[in-house]
Amino acid sequence: MKKVRIRSALMLLCSLFLIFLLAACNSDKGANGTTPPADSTNTDKDGNKGQAEDPNAKKLTLKWFVNGSNNSNLPPKDKDFVKQVIEEKFNVDLQIEHMQVGADFITKLNLMMAGRDVPDMFMSDGATSNTYIKDGLTLDMTGLVTPEKMPNYFKYWVQEDELERYKVQNKFMRAPVPFAKQQYVSYYVRKDWIDNLKAKGVNVDIPTNYDEMIEVMKAFTFEDPDNNGKNDTKGFTTIGNGTLPYVYWPEYLKNGLYGLGLVDDQLVDGYSDLKIEQVLDDIRKVIDMKVVDEDWFLQKTGEDINKAAQGKAGIFWGAARTAALDNDPNSVQFKTKEILRSAGKAEEAEKVDWQPFHPFADTGVATEALPGNPFMFGKDTPIENVERTLQILDWMASEEGFLLVRYGQEGVHYKRDGNTITVDADAYKRDVIDQGDFLNIYQFFATADEPQVFGLDVVRPTETDRDRAILEHVRTYKYLPSIGTNVAPPEGYNLADFRNQLYSVLTKILFEEKDASNWPQYREELMEKYGGRAVFEAYAEQMSKAHGRDITFRDK
Repeated sequence: MKKVRIRSALMLLCSLFLIFLLAACNSDKGANGTTPPADSTNTDKDGNKGQAEDPNAKKLTLKWFVNGSNNSNLPPKDKDFVKQVIEEKFNVDLQIEHMQVGADFITKLNLMMAGRDVPDMFMSDGATSNTYIKDGLTLDMTGLVTPEKMPNYFKYWVQEDELERYKVQNKFMRAPVPFAKQQYVSYYVRKDWIDNLKAKGVNVDIPTNYDEMIEVMKAFTFEDPDNNGKNDTKGFTTIGNGTLPYVYWPEYLKNGLYGLGLVDDQLVDGYSDLKIEQVLDDIRKVIDMKVVDEDWFLQKTGEDINKAAQGKAGIFWGAARTAALDNDPNSVQFKTKEILRSAGKAEEAEKVDWQPFHPFADTGVATEALPGNPFMFGKDTPIENVERTLQILDWMASEEGFLLVRYGQEGVHYKRDGNTITVDADAYKRDVIDQGDFLNIYQFFATADEPQVFGLDVVRPTETDRDRAILEHVRTYKYLPSIGTNVAPPEGYNLADFRNQLYSVLTKILFEEKDASNWPQYREELMEKYGGRAVFEAYAEQMSKAHGRDITFRDK
C-alpha cells in the first residue's frame, strides 16, 4: 500500500508540472492563442521590454552602377545633400559609379561581370540584360520587388501588369526604372540661321515636311548661314556610335519605320524590315549631297549636341525635355550662347534661337512610351544589400525622394505652397549645377520629370515664354502605337548576336555597296541563319497574348 501511495503521489506531481508548463507556454501568446509577432518587442537580459530591433541597424556598403549624364559629376560628400540624406536615413555607405548607357557603359559593365566585380545594383540596356539573365548572372527578384515592399514604385510609376510583361526568359530578374509617359522627341533647327538666309534672299523657313527639311539642310551647307564667309557648316548632325544609322535619321519615318512598331496588327521591326532597302538608299542620297556632318558615324551620344552648339551643324534630333530651353546648362541653346560669348560674339549669341520641328509631326514621330532601361542585381549580391537598396529606390520613387532628387532641398532650392513648387533658380545653380549638375546622376530613378503624378505643379522661374512655347509645340506631335508590351526572345537565344550581325550588314551596305539592292538576300540570311524570324514570331506570339488578339510578324 505504501508503494501505491508513493506512485500516486508521483503521478500527481507530474500532472501538476505538465499543467504549469502548458500555462507558461500560453502566457507568451496573445488572447487568441497566437504567438505575438517577433518584431513587436524585445526583452533584454534584465527582462526589460523595448522596441523592435531596427532592420537597418547594421551599416551596409552599397555599390551601384547607374545611368547618368557623362557631363555630370558627383561633388564632395559635404556638398552632396542627396548622399547625406540617403546615408543617414538608411544607414549605408553609398558608392555610385555612373555613365550614360551606351556602348561604353555596356563594355565597362561586361568587364565588371567578367571580373566578378559585380555592383550590388546596376542598370543595363534591354539586350544586355537579357544576355545576363540567359547566362545566369542575375538575381531572381520574386518576392523582393513587390507592392508590399515597394509601395511608392507601384503606386506612382510602374503597374504590376507592366512589370509582368517586362520579364524575359520567363524569369523575373530585371525591373524597369520609373519612366516618363510624356515624350519630347523632336528635331531642332537654328532659326537665327534661317533668318540670316532670308535676309540674303534665300527662300527657306522652319521645315514642315521632309522635302523642306532637305532644302534647309542644303541652304545651311552651301549658303553661309552664320555669315562668317567660310564654308564650315553642315545641315544635319547625328550619332552612329560606330555601329549603325539609328532611327534618328528621318529617312526611317519617311518609309514608315521606327524601331519596333505595331501596324495593322503586324509587328514591324524598323531595322530589319524589307523597307530598309529604301531607307538605306535614301540615307545614301542625303549623304551624297554633302549636307551631313562627316563625323556622324563615329560620334557618340552627346557629341552631336556639341557639334550643333559649336555652330558646325544647323539641325539635330533630340529627345530631352530641356533640349533647347534657354537656361538649362545641358541644352543646345544654352551651350551655343556660351560658346559664342566666350569667343567675344555677345551680339550674335543673343540672336541664337534653336526651334523644334518635325517633318512627320502629324503622322507620328516615334512610338508611344514603354518601360525602358532596367535595374538588376548580381546573383551573389547579399540579400541584405538587395533589400536595403530596394528601400532606397522606393524612397526615391516617393514624393519626398522625388522632390529631393529633382528639385533639391525644400526651403533652400525650392519653396512649397500647398501643391505648388517654386524653384529657386539661383540656389539651384549654386548648389547643384555648379557642383557638377549632380542631381542628373541621382535622377536615374526619377527619369520622368512628371510632378503631376503626385498632384504637384512646378513653377520654374528660369523657364521663359519661349521655353513654354517650345514645350507646348512639341507636345502636339503625334505618336505611333507601341507594341504594347515588353517582349523577350526565346529562352537560350542570344539576341545580341542577331542585332550585331544586322547592324554590321546595314553598315556594310551603306558604306561599301553602291545601293541597297542586296538587302533582301542579306535579310533572308539574317532571318534564317541568325534566327531573326524565330525571334520576331516569338515576339508576335507574346504580343497576341498581351493584347488578346492575333498579331503576326510582317515578313513580306
